[in-house]
Amino acid sequence: MNEYSRLSDATLHLATTVKQPGYDRSQVQIGIVHLGIGAFHRAHQAVYTDSVLASGDDRWGILGISLRSGDTRDALEPQDGLYTVATRDGSGDSFRVIGSIAKVLVAPENPEAVLAAMADPEVKIVSLTVTEKGYCYSPATASLDESHADIVHDLANTAAPLSAIGFIVEALARRRANGIEPFTLLSCDNLPSNGETLKRVVTRFAELRDPALGQHIRDKVAFPSTMVDRIVPATTDADRATTSQSTGLFDAWPIMTEPFTQWVVEDHFPSGRPAWEKFGVTFVDNVDAFELMKLRLLNGSHSTLAYLGYLAGYETVSDVMNGEGFSALIETMMDEEIAPTLQPLPGFDLAAYKAELRERFRNPALRHRTWQIAMDGSQKLPQRLLNTIRQRLEQNEPFDRLALGVAGWMRYATGMDENGQPIDVRDPLATEFKRGATGKTSADDLVDVYLGLDQIFGHDLPKNQIFRRAIKSALQELLKDGAARTVAGYTSRPLAISI
Repeated sequence: MNEYSRLSDATLHLATTVKQPGYDRSQVQIGIVHLGIGAFHRAHQAVYTDSVLASGDDRWGILGISLRSGDTRDALEPQDGLYTVATRDGSGDSFRVIGSIAKVLVAPENPEAVLAAMADPEVKIVSLTVTEKGYCYSPATASLDESHADIVHDLANTAAPLSAIGFIVEALARRRANGIEPFTLLSCDNLPSNGETLKRVVTRFAELRDPALGQHIRDKVAFPSTMVDRIVPATTDADRATTSQSTGLFDAWPIMTEPFTQWVVEDHFPSGRPAWEKFGVTFVDNVDAFELMKLRLLNGSHSTLAYLGYLAGYETVSDVMNGEGFSALIETMMDEEIAPTLQPLPGFDLAAYKAELRERFRNPALRHRTWQIAMDGSQKLPQRLLNTIRQRLEQNEPFDRLALGVAGWMRYATGMDENGQPIDVRDPLATEFKRGATGKTSADDLVDVYLGLDQIFGHDLPKNQIFRRAIKSALQELLKDGAARTVAGYTSRPLAISI
C-alpha cells in the first residue's frame, strides 16, 4: 500500500509546494486530439498547452490517444489526467503538475470512440508523437510503405484502423461527409520536413482508398512542420519515489526532463490554434533550417553516443560524455562534419547552440539511458546520420566520425555486445538484423548484410564505394579494438581524407 495519497483533482490541494494548473479544469473543452500520448508529448506540447489554459483560453484541452497499450491511460485515469513534470539538472529538481490532458483513450479497445472524437467539430488540431515507425513509411524514401501490415489492414478495415494514418484519414473522411472543416495535422516527431512527410503518407493512403478523398486532403488540410527539442528519459521507480517524496502525492507516471525546451512551428493553422507563442513557442514561415540543425546536431550526435556508448559499457549519456574521447569525438563531428551541411540561420549563434548541446548531454541528473536512445535505429538512421553523409559525399568532404556512428549502429544491431552478452535490440527490423547477422563475424560480411536493407540505406549508398569503404573501416576497428579504445583513438586523429 502506497503511503502517499494518489494525485487527483481531489487531492491536488495537498501538494502545497508544487506549481499547479491555475484554471478550472471542468470548464476545459477538447480542441486538440493527440496521437501517441507518450512521455515526450507530456513533457513538451502538453506543458505549453497547460500554460495556454492557465492564461484563460479554455478551448484547447487535449484528448490523448494511445495507439497500442493502455499503460498511460491506466496510470492517468485514476489521477483525472493529472501528472507531474520534474525538471532536473545539477542544481536539483523542480516540480509542476500538468492538467491539460482531459482524458486518454486506448485505440485498440474502442476505435469508434477515437474516430468520433477526431470527427468532433470542436477539434481543430490533431497532433502526433508516434515516433518514426508510427508513420508506416520507408525511412530511405519518406514515402508510404504500402506493404506495411497496418496499412494493408487499414485499407481493408477503414472503420477499425490500427495505424495513426488510418485513423487520420477515416476521421477526415467523416468530417468531409458531414460538411465539417478539416483539422490541422501537426507532426511533432523527429522527421525531415515532418509536415511534408505526414502529408505525403496521409494523402497517398487516402488516394488508395478514394482518389477524390486524397485530392480533398491535398487541397484542404494543413500540415505545418515543426521542430521539437527536449530530452525526456524513461521514468523509473526511483523517479516515482522521488516525486512522491517531493510533492507529497503518489504519481503513477511522472515525467523527468531537462530545463531546456524548444518548439519551432510553421504558422499555418486555418482552423485556429492556441497562443503558444506567449509561452515560448517560435512561429516561423519555414522551419526547415531549424529542423535540419536539430536532427543532425542533436539527434545525430545523440544516436552516435548511444550506440558507441552502449558498446563501451556506459549506461547513460552523461556517463558516455565523461568517457575518454567521447566528448572530443562529438565536438569534432559537430564542428567539422555536421555544421558545414546546415542551412544558414542569420542571427543564430550556432557555436553557442553546439556548446549548449554538449552541456545538455553532460547533465548528470537526467540519466538518459543509451539503450533507450538506441531503440528503432533503422527508422532514425537515415535522417540523423545518413542524409548528412550523403551531403558530405556530394561536397567531396570526409565523414569519418559520422561513419563511426553508423558502424556503431551496425555493431549494436548484431544483438551481441563486446562481452558476448545479448543486446535487447528494439527495432521494427530486429528479426531481419538477427537473421542476417547470425554467423557473420567479419566487417565485410556484416556491411554486406546491413547495406542490403534498402529501406534504411536506399539504393545509392550501398553502391557508393567511398561510403562502403568508410563504414567497413570503422566497423573493422570496432570489432578489433572495441568501442572504448576506438573512440579514444579518435581524440587526436585528424579527419582522414576518405573521399
